[in-house]
Amino acid sequence: MSQKKCPNCGEWSNWTNNYEDRCEHCGEILSPVELDRHSKKEAEKDRQEKEWMFYINPEDSGLTKFFKKSGNLFYTVFMAIITFIMWLIAALPG
Repeated sequence: MSQKKCPNCGEWSNWTNNYEDRCEHCGEILSPVELDRHSKKEAEKDRQEKEWMFYINPEDSGLTKFFKKSGNLFYTVFMAIITFIMWLIAALPG
């Protein structure tokens, strides 16, 4: 366990390298920048996941879910084949 100086009150507090740790004296977050960065990263991850063309919404009908799962399967197989071909092209000349 280490210590970190609180950006709010200036006192030293125990810190477990967790961005959600709070100051023992004033109760403020010890790493507000990291907490903000983490929340932005999570929001961006959720946004990208929902923008995926085969994202399955819980409200989708059974037929829509089937086609989206099939699309995910074909996309994965297609990307695996393309990746293998690219690896072959890169490995053969050497």
